[in-house]
Amino acid sequence: MDTTVLDLPAPVAPRLRRPGWRDPRLLAGVAMVAGSVALGSWAVRAAQATVPVYVAREALVPGDRVAADGLAVVDVQLGTVDLDRYLRADVALPEQAVVQRVVAAGEIVPRGALGDAQGVDVRPVAVPLTHAPARGIVTGAQVDLWFVPEPPQGASGSPAPATEPHELAGDLTVAEVSTPEGAFAVGGASVVQVLVPSDRLPTVLGALAGAGVVDVVPVPGTGG
Repeated sequence: MDTTVLDLPAPVAPRLRRPGWRDPRLLAGVAMVAGSVALGSWAVRAAQATVPVYVAREALVPGDRVAADGLAVVDVQLGTVDLDRYLRADVALPEQAVVQRVVAAGEIVPRGALGDAQGVDVRPVAVPLTHAPARGIVTGAQVDLWFVPEPPQGASGSPAPATEPHELAGDLTVAEVSTPEGAFAVGGASVVQVLVPSDRLPTVLGALAGAGVVDVVPVPGTGG
């Protein structure tokens, strides 16, 4: 049987073509790299961006008016604080705003700590001390007021049983502490301005006018 061998052409390996600038895969890769670089640059800039906010130079207490001379400006990085909750220095201060709660010295001023004067139901009362104030009695600290009655005298002039000291009001805020200095320090009395709720004023004022001593006792952990 006659067989014929066909001469077939040898297979030729396809040549790889160098991708051109119009190759969709190359364009997609370039776009991904460019996007990653842009995103990284934006993240770095955002992390370094700062916004000015107000902080209290000294402790602010209920009833204090908010004014620029009592505040300092610091820059905080975006993302480190919720700016909607705090007083920004690049925005005008709210008019007629007063502090509703204690803002510590160096604290960023929260918007929630501000309000109108009608929301402050305390009055400053001056309490003279017969001794130097305790270390924890500073502006913004919490204190209790105690009354120590004078020992009553018996019918024959002998001392009667002493009346126990009692608390007049608790958890009050210190608005100011005045301590005599220089020539007035000898024999001078320190005075503590305490913010007393309106409903406790009769009790506190009556004790100050009575026969006895009103003392200011600091609440531990509130005096800085």
